[in-house]
Amino acid sequence: MPHPLPWYIAGPLIGLVVPALLLVDNKAFGISSNFRHVCAAAAPCGIDFFRYDWRLGLWNLTFLAGVFTGATLAAYFAPPTVQISAHTIDALRALGVRDFAGLAPQDVFTWSALLTLRGFVCIVVGGFLVGFGTAYAGGCTSGHAIAGLADRQLASLFAVCGFFAGGLTTTYLILPKIL
Repeated sequence: MPHPLPWYIAGPLIGLVVPALLLVDNKAFGISSNFRHVCAAAAPCGIDFFRYDWRLGLWNLTFLAGVFTGATLAAYFAPPTVQISAHTIDALRALGVRDFAGLAPQDVFTWSALLTLRGFVCIVVGGFLVGFGTAYAGGCTSGHAIAGLADRQLASLFAVCGFFAGGLTTTYLILPKIL
């Protein structure tokens, strides 16, 4: 089974996305704007925020389709389990996570788990908070951390610091109470 690309190859390839998009047509890299494009295309519900020509973002929707295609291929060809450290497994077991057979813990990420309070909070509330956060921050982690920092935008530096602070707070203070 082939291994994923090593960091010293994958990192520069990801980094080359930013100048490539700027060379193509001064495009900004990011995923969060796709939600707006999809809503504007699929359900133009009369809200001013969604009333624009979404086809201008067609290149970004194509990029999103590539992300989904790549994720599907990776899930199909990836090894059946993810290699994580024994310390992480012990920490997750202490939080009540027991199943480590697939790519994501089945205790949290299944349709039946969604019907539990823990699953609802992790998936639905967490998804809402991520969506709200990306709209409030003016972009997602990939947009700010890859493109914004490469463009030396101070707002992106603050956003990335906020993402890390939020991630650490959630991991060490909130997640243990939910799981």
